[in-house]
Amino acid sequence: MGRRWELPEFSSPVSLLRFHPLIKRSRWGGTLLAERFQKPTGHAPNVGESWELCDHTTDQTCVKNGVWAGKTLQELISGRRREILGRHASHTRFPLLLKFLDVHDYLSVQVHPNDAQAKAYFPGELGKNEAWVILEAHPDSRVFAGLKSGVDEYCLRAALAEGRVAELLHAEPVVPGDVLFIPAGTVHALTPGLLLAEVQQASVQTYRLYDWDRPGENGLPRELHIERALACIDFTRGPIKRTSAQILETCCNRVENLVESSWFVVRRHSGTGSVLLEEDNRFRVIMVLQGQGIVRSGELAEHLDCGETLLVCAQRPPTIVLPQSGFEWLEIYLP
Repeated sequence: MGRRWELPEFSSPVSLLRFHPLIKRSRWGGTLLAERFQKPTGHAPNVGESWELCDHTTDQTCVKNGVWAGKTLQELISGRRREILGRHASHTRFPLLLKFLDVHDYLSVQVHPNDAQAKAYFPGELGKNEAWVILEAHPDSRVFAGLKSGVDEYCLRAALAEGRVAELLHAEPVVPGDVLFIPAGTVHALTPGLLLAEVQQASVQTYRLYDWDRPGENGLPRELHIERALACIDFTRGPIKRTSAQILETCCNRVENLVESSWFVVRRHSGTGSVLLEEDNRFRVIMVLQGQGIVRSGELAEHLDCGETLLVCAQRPPTIVLPQSGFEWLEIYLP
């Protein structure tokens, strides 16, 4: 039996954590994650996702800076849960999964379960509520978000049998900067030409309804989960529209409240003024959408480029975000 490692002791706080992303290939991915954000894709085609911060079973992002370098996020949560999660230390694993997505081909028509449904299928699993922030979009790009008004299970089953599911989906046009919150139980898909940041619960529960009649990489159709998907759909929801951002500050900085849900809060910052993160015993995740900036926490400092992600621990010295050239970033935390 191997020796159990211990987290190092240190005299000064370790409050800023960077991670190596997990690169995920997919049938619908492209090459933009390497081209726009210099993600380590190894020049592989069909790269759909960069998982920036993840603690889900064997999918673990590893620290790449400081005394914890090489440790997984789960190892940190197990050993330093209160320091990292603060007032949310009741969570036994990191509750969010943060991603960048390159949608080069159609994302399958799918649905995610809510918390109760996920636990019924897989004890201990979370549901999957998620939000999308559109970074790039072709002029004809759309987000399929929700069913058209009046579509019920009978209509959807008939459309599935006849191969015309797309006719029943609400198509929402999007441009860079748009935001959509996709609650669990919402039928959704993405069209080609989209680059986006995704904030979601730490879950991989996805049930496919339809995959555009295309083969997977092995030449065979990908698995569908029709009965489970139908059981998870909220047929009362109807179309999902883009969110209307609430502007909180407009002086040197523009601060927009993009999503405020029971599962996470997402704010977008832009401007030239510094931002002092609130000392409220909450962790923060910073995802950089454009430009460059510096985060200082006590004696520590991290320089962030476009496409990078930083975990700011809940128990930390005063922490300030200093914009440099064209800095735009997401601030993500639990309510």
